[in-house]
Amino acid sequence: MKYVIIDSSEKDNINFSEVSETSAETLRYSLDGSQIFLKFEGSTPSFLEGVTQYTLNQVLAILESSEWTAPLPE
Repeated sequence: MKYVIIDSSEKDNINFSEVSETSAETLRYSLDGSQIFLKFEGSTPSFLEGVTQYTLNQVLAILESSEWTAPLPE
C-alpha cells in the first residue's frame, strides 16, 4: 500500500477507481479541511504523479499529529 496527502482543492481530480477510497464521502480530511489522505496499491495513478508518497509508519505519524487528529477531552 502507498500513501499520499494532497490539497483538498484537488478533490475533483481524484479517480476513485485508482485509489482505495470509494467516493468523496469516504475521504479523510485534515482537521482544517485543507488536505486529503489517500492510499493506493500498484503503480502511481497519473493524477498523483509527483506527489510525495509515504510509508505506513510515516503516514501514521502524520495522521496522529494535531493537524489530523483532535486531542481527546480530559
